[in-house]
Amino acid sequence: MKAGTTPPASRAAGLRTLVVHVLAVAATALVLFWCIGFRGGLAFRSSDKQRIFNVHPPLMLIGLVVIAGEAILAYRTFPASVSRDARKKAHLALHAAGLAVGFVGVYAVFKFHAEAAIPNLYSLHAWVGIATITLYALQWLAGFLAFFFPGAAPETRRSAVPWHAVLGLLVFALAVGNAQLGFLEKLTFLQSARLVGKYGAEALLVNFTAVIVLLLGIAVVIATVNADSTRYTAM
Repeated sequence: MKAGTTPPASRAAGLRTLVVHVLAVAATALVLFWCIGFRGGLAFRSSDKQRIFNVHPPLMLIGLVVIAGEAILAYRTFPASVSRDARKKAHLALHAAGLAVGFVGVYAVFKFHAEAAIPNLYSLHAWVGIATITLYALQWLAGFLAFFFPGAAPETRRSAVPWHAVLGLLVFALAVGNAQLGFLEKLTFLQSARLVGKYGAEALLVNFTAVIVLLLGIAVVIATVNADSTRYTAM
């Protein structure tokens, strides 16, 4: 290979992360367009209680899917000149930010339920959501204690890394799956109340947004997994 040229594996990895970024921007824009353009806007205080609920979908998507996805890819998206310690700190900080945004999103939906006199935690979406953000918090805390402060013994950290990575992807997959449940649940409510037509513009927007979020989750996993064929011999 000529000096100064980018290896094919690096170019492919860069393309995969670019796809993640494009899908993340698209998903965020679409969910904001839905909540603001079709559902009346966002507010923590409003006489229109639906505007309080509208805070929930964007924050959960941005926190537990978009920022979490960027945190997962932190070791791959930074230039090679950035030290591993700096990448580790970015990974930790991004996950903390995603978790914080997610907690605010959960607070918004509980606030909406309280002010609209709606029971809490009655749906599968709510159950999976609480389980997901709880596991996310525990995963972050375990990673902080083991890899940052006070830090486990080197042998323990080496053995914990694969489990930390796998469990992190599983929690991320739960977040993406629960986002699908959330879109489905909200759209079903709106259609049952005859506020949205089955083939109307809003229904198509919600379904399309859900597909983009699903593709974003798949793209993050593909960009994370090392599929370098040069490591394997032909069978």
